[in-house]
Amino acid sequence: MSRTLQPALTNDGVAFTVTVESVKHQCLVTHDAIQMLSAMKSIDDHDADMIDLFHAYEATINGVARRLVAAGVPGRPLVMRSTTFSAPHTA
Repeated sequence: MSRTLQPALTNDGVAFTVTVESVKHQCLVTHDAIQMLSAMKSIDDHDADMIDLFHAYEATINGVARRLVAAGVPGRPLVMRSTTFSAPHTA
């Protein structure tokens, strides 16, 4: 049985897996989403690679992914874009 190393850098972002109720779910957080998280924290990321940034925000990214999966948000993989981490707009 082969094992996929997690997380994995892709052309679109970083692929990773979360487990919800004993079921593994494939997820992808886009490059833009990771960069937005970094900007929100005012961290200088010009010399950091995407995997390092993913690890810096891994708890937040995994927590949001688990909540989205538990809420039944569709997607295989579940794609998390910058808007996923934005506050909802109110009128």
